Amino acid sequence: MTGFGTLMAAAADKPFDPQAATDTWLNTLPAADRAKSDAYFEGGYILQVWNLVLSLGIAWALLRFQVTVKLRDLAERFSRRRYVQGVVFVALFILVSTVLNLPSDYYEGFVREHRFGLSNLSVGGWFGEQVKGLLVGMIFSSLIGSLLYLALRKFQQRWWQMAAVVVPFLLFLVVVLAPVFVAPLFNTYKGLESAAIRDPILAMARANGVPADNVYEFDASKQTKRISANVSGAWGTIRVSLNDNLIQRCTPAEVQAVMGHELGHYVLNHVYKLVIYQSLLLAAALAFANWFYGAASRRWGGRWGLRGIDDFAGLPLLTAGLSLFMFCATPISNSIIRTTEAEADIFGLNAARQPDGFASTALKLAEYRKLSPGPWEEIVFYDHPSGRSRILMAMKWKAEHLAEFPVSAPVVAPNGK
Repeated sequence: MTGFGTLMAAAADKPFDPQAATDTWLNTLPAADRAKSDAYFEGGYILQVWNLVLSLGIAWALLRFQVTVKLRDLAERFSRRRYVQGVVFVALFILVSTVLNLPSDYYEGFVREHRFGLSNLSVGGWFGEQVKGLLVGMIFSSLIGSLLYLALRKFQQRWWQMAAVVVPFLLFLVVVLAPVFVAPLFNTYKGLESAAIRDPILAMARANGVPADNVYEFDASKQTKRISANVSGAWGTIRVSLNDNLIQRCTPAEVQAVMGHELGHYVLNHVYKLVIYQSLLLAAALAFANWFYGAASRRWGGRWGLRGIDDFAGLPLLTAGLSLFMFCATPISNSIIRTTEAEADIFGLNAARQPDGFASTALKLAEYRKLSPGPWEEIVFYDHPSGRSRILMAMKWKAEHLAEFPVSAPVVAPNGK
């Protein structure tokens, strides 16, 4: 980020040009910082391919060396009840997969994050978080995964249709309720004490029909340097939260801009819409996984010791099919999410009325997102609008509301000082 100082907008007697204002904002980011964020984000493209190759390679190894056959036999010896067998098998499968993925996860989640100055975790802290995540994942996934195998046994080739019906309800639990009940396992939440920050947020919430009577702060700084916030939960569990990085690193105008965006997600029912959209995408993924399993098992199933599609030992084949489909569907998934994010941006501008705060926040987010991608690059790889797109949107909004923002007013530098 740049040092102290401010940038003056265009002179009062000169028309306000949103594109020129956008370019001015973009030019405030030092070239070295921009190159660093570009390298970090573009490296993510390679990691997406690597993670697919790794997941397919692990699936092949587990099948080729009949590791999951041994896990299946162990689960069947543990209990005669099919559901219990499924719980045991899925839990063991997740444990083995996590161990095999650990070197790659360590590089991506710890080494790389520290290399680019984004993580505050120690090695012990990172491993501690991985263990917590593993335990939560094993409990939830084994209970649900075992139900999946009951459906596989009962419905055979129609299993994916039955699963597609259940997926929206599971996504609702994960997306809507999990942040309220699972997030406190990783971070401490407390009521935000600063009235100067809290009261404008609550005022925005009340003005837009968000049933929140408090704002919570959580200690994300122990893990990361990134700023973030969210409005999570449903019905009586609504919680407006922002992390301590947002409070410490951002001006009041920037905080209001961010929280206006997050309130927009709630008011526009984005969580529910995303559950529907992602459920449809997952239904297609399940259909593909069913076809993929059939095609592969007919050719290699006997060699791998698979009994049929309802065989626990075939889980790596199902996950390989899902991984392959979702990788190819990345532009679709990203575009769905990016569209809702753009809608929340517009809502936030209207709710907070802080276009300059919005623009300077977009530059802070450029610490880990490439600021100015090509058009197709943004479509394929971005699940949020790029910083350039967001700043341009904010400046176009500002151009329509110049009476509220005199052109001669100073624009705060991106470091918030």
